[in-house]
Amino acid sequence: MGDSTSNADGFAALFAQSAGVPKRSGGALRVGARVDATVSQITRDSVFVDLDEKRPAYIDRAELLGPDGQITVKVGDRVSANVLEVDGRGGSVRLGRSLGKANDVASLELARDQGLSVEGKVAAINKGGAEIEVAGLRAFCPTSQLDARFVQDPTTLIGKTLQFRVTEIREGGRSVVLSRRAHLEAEARVAMERIFATLTPGTTVKGTISGIRDFGVFVDLGGVEGLVPASELSHDAHVRPADVVNLGDAVEVQVKELKGSGRDAKITLSLKALSSDPWDAIEVVAPIGRVVAGAVTRLTEFGAFVRLGAGVEGLLHVSELPGRVDHASKVLTAGQSLAVVVRSVDRATHRVSLALAPQGAAVGSAAQGMTIAVGAIVDGTVDRIETYGVFVQIAGSTGRAGRGLIPNAELGVPRGADLRKLFPDGMAVRAKVLETGEGRLRLSIRAIGVDEERAAYEGYQRSARSGATLGDLLKTRNKR
Repeated sequence: MGDSTSNADGFAALFAQSAGVPKRSGGALRVGARVDATVSQITRDSVFVDLDEKRPAYIDRAELLGPDGQITVKVGDRVSANVLEVDGRGGSVRLGRSLGKANDVASLELARDQGLSVEGKVAAINKGGAEIEVAGLRAFCPTSQLDARFVQDPTTLIGKTLQFRVTEIREGGRSVVLSRRAHLEAEARVAMERIFATLTPGTTVKGTISGIRDFGVFVDLGGVEGLVPASELSHDAHVRPADVVNLGDAVEVQVKELKGSGRDAKITLSLKALSSDPWDAIEVVAPIGRVVAGAVTRLTEFGAFVRLGAGVEGLLHVSELPGRVDHASKVLTAGQSLAVVVRSVDRATHRVSLALAPQGAAVGSAAQGMTIAVGAIVDGTVDRIETYGVFVQIAGSTGRAGRGLIPNAELGVPRGADLRKLFPDGMAVRAKVLETGEGRLRLSIRAIGVDEERAAYEGYQRSARSGATLGDLLKTRNKR
């Protein structure tokens, strides 16, 4: 208001005219009281409002400007503010979000007693906190009270004009302690109550990324923050939050949960809820029987997890790896690219079973299974030795589909022989197929000798009529 009586009277008249109601004192209003009001008119310098009892009031326009200098309210909006001044003669009531720039210790004491915020400028940073210029005095704000969260570099605040709560005044104003954190928390409570009234689980809201942590990201919804846990950022289970969003990004999120109230209120949000589920198109990502490209994400004792696409991983079991493997890390590394075959897909449990693709197989091609017939003679190499027999990997195959067992009884060696000496790893062997089927490939070395002996005997019977002896037939066979 102006400095002269005429100016004061002129403003009071403009106030009453702009508010659209006659001048009156109305009910008693206590300076410092928190009130709600409805915006009725916006002028160049002031925002006029109606209090709940229809009593007119005004707020300095500067208090309702955003960081970009634009007004943040419109006619009809509800605002919360404190009663700063009541003009009994003119009937005007001045409201404010804070006390503004006070002029004496009395104003700071009023702010402390009434729980109002004051405006101060950060002048310097010292070891314990910040020196603040407020009400023509030098005040102090501890480092822990400079923000609602830890401030990595307090010097970035130097020169900024901020809002604070007065927490302590001693020695007649020579020692004033402030807290910006208290102001921010009070504003957040008001914003939380306002936002909570409009949000329900499942609704979609817009916000700005205000913080990134390992456990998730914070989203500013307009004066209050919600948390998107890391598990709700993406369908990919192992991405880092910093790889998904950046500070300042504008995002659209879904409200997952509203919990608590007031200072303890928590808003849980989700980004991935608004993106398509890759399992809805799993036939494209992981077509059964086809060769697909992937990358190893995790290695365990039972196998390797392979990323096939966003949100889709498959398991390459250790039994599908060459050799005797007690941990997948023995033959694979995290991040390694692989060509694999999709063996099976379980939609209910979101599980994909994989096998190594045949060497040289093109991505997208149908995996050609090995044709192994009972009675066929196959070549292979010793894969590993067990107490009950020798495992052989058939030439041209990978994984357990081409891995067969030669039981001890089918090895053709004396009982109690040292199999590790007779069949070292990698040794080439030839065997006969006794049985086939998933996980039931049984081979025999002994059967080859039996077949040769039977063939020799049958040949002897046929040639006996011609006068040839069994010794002659064996000599002929040994010369082959």
